[in-house]
Amino acid sequence: MVRYKSSSRRLFEIGNYAVLALISVLCFFPIVHILAISFSSSSAATAGKVGLWPVGFNMKSYSFVISQPAFLKSLGVTLQRLLLGVPINMLLGVLAAYSLSKETKDFRFRTVYVWLFVLTMLFGGGLIPTYMIVMKTGLLDSIWGLVIPSAVNVFNVVLILNFFRGLPKELLEASFMDGANHWKTLMRIVIPVSLPVLATVTLFTVVFHWNEWFSGLIYMNSPQKYPLQSYMQTVIVNKDFTRLSVANLTLLAEVSDRTVKAAQIFLGTLPILLVYPFIQRYFMGGIVMGSVKE
Repeated sequence: MVRYKSSSRRLFEIGNYAVLALISVLCFFPIVHILAISFSSSSAATAGKVGLWPVGFNMKSYSFVISQPAFLKSLGVTLQRLLLGVPINMLLGVLAAYSLSKETKDFRFRTVYVWLFVLTMLFGGGLIPTYMIVMKTGLLDSIWGLVIPSAVNVFNVVLILNFFRGLPKELLEASFMDGANHWKTLMRIVIPVSLPVLATVTLFTVVFHWNEWFSGLIYMNSPQKYPLQSYMQTVIVNKDFTRLSVANLTLLAEVSDRTVKAAQIFLGTLPILLVYPFIQRYFMGGIVMGSVKE
């Protein structure tokens, strides 16, 4: 059946697509510009001659960034942090959200716990008390010092909690009537129909662990244990070149601070750009629709 569209409706759709296309171009433009700078010569980048296409194409900036053994070591620390931090964040977040979403007589103080979680988003203990806790618990200068202090993200818990509350009660009641307990209901019913929010929170968690650099600077005593972003912040932003070899110092003279920063930004963004297309399809709603039949 062909639906009739009025002229005003067609005009609205054309304007809507035009605005969305413009927003997409504006979001894509900075990435292309940064990529062009990273592949340009030092003189062209310094003179501001680079637009959307490299000028004096070369890969010396990337050679400078990845030629140091400390770069690969810090990349390994970041990958280890992702492999430990993301599952821990998701496990604790899902368990906390599922528990707080239940309205039963056995959990009378659920509202109190919810407000305690929310208060941690508004008030913090500060940097020094947090550092002392990490030090006293023996997490200092270890990979767990990058994972445990941020193991529970309250914002992500609230997102999952609100999604769990929106699930049809009939779906959960049918599971309990069939003899399932809370663990089976969570694993076989709740999680499979919650893939959109779980995929979104997973992406948020991956981005956080990949981009977070400050905890590496304050919790790691040895630069060899820095995650990737902390290492890049030390070498590029603070211009700490004391650990560079003579060959790297020679290469540094052939690149500019702008091209190196552009290479750093693109290398830091590339993993997320590669992961996002595989998770984006879960962002759409509709998985829950149709799971409860009248």
